[in-house]
Amino acid sequence: MARKQGCSCLPFALGALLLLAWAMQNLAVPPLQVEQFDPRSPRRPMPQWGDEQFVIEDRPGGPADSMGTAFAVDRDGAWLTAEHVTHGCTRVGLEDGRFARPVARVLESREADAAMVEADLASPDALPLADAMPQPGTPGYHMGFPAGEPTLVVSEFIGSASARRGRSELTQPVLAWAERGRVPAGNGTLSGISGGPILAEDGHVVGVNSAATDRRGRILTTAPDAVVRLATASRAIDERPVAYPIAGISDASARFAAWLDQGVIRRIFCDVDESRSGLGGG
Repeated sequence: MARKQGCSCLPFALGALLLLAWAMQNLAVPPLQVEQFDPRSPRRPMPQWGDEQFVIEDRPGGPADSMGTAFAVDRDGAWLTAEHVTHGCTRVGLEDGRFARPVARVLESREADAAMVEADLASPDALPLADAMPQPGTPGYHMGFPAGEPTLVVSEFIGSASARRGRSELTQPVLAWAERGRVPAGNGTLSGISGGPILAEDGHVVGVNSAATDRRGRILTTAPDAVVRLATASRAIDERPVAYPIAGISDASARFAAWLDQGVIRRIFCDVDESRSGLGGG
């Protein structure tokens, strides 16, 4: 029988940083193009994963200005993040120095908490996606910006589960992970890591960070095959980056630092204020 667990979302932090990112803008930005990808149908229902079910609480009051994490999956400007980071935004911007580079198109998945973002912002490298499940007990390396600070979270894969958001009756397959440590060390909220990659020990991205249960030390990520389906539907990925096995925490930490320096992993901002939708990006 499925067990329901209270679960907190991860996208909301750092309003001051968000304001800074959108400051000093001069050029007009075309309206954000948002599309939805839903492979569900009466003939092709999504499978139910695992016996454990999580309920992810919606943010009170609906969408609001927020910050999350995005990572490059193609060097020509294709980025992945969490769907709840982009949903309901008037405009979306990727961090580019002290400014936010406006996003032109977002393709949001309806089967998983993932969104493909296209922007005029190239990356010197891209992270490889996997469609295979990791093995229970193997490590995972979550990368992103909880509380706005770059942080590597190390976890252990527990198994598959399902989750639903708020009052929605639709469930999504997720992977459940047990947190084992952080670099740098800390125990604060993981708000802001949403949308960042979770890498398995073989070096592939096996999901997108979606939510966490602070009380139980669990992290939920999207199912890898759902992310691959979204990436394929977007037609925005023209390459298959090579995956290199991760040799422990030190190796993962060094890669994370390099990807931050290169801009492969960046902050992503959501602005829901319609009165400011005509402003441009620097």
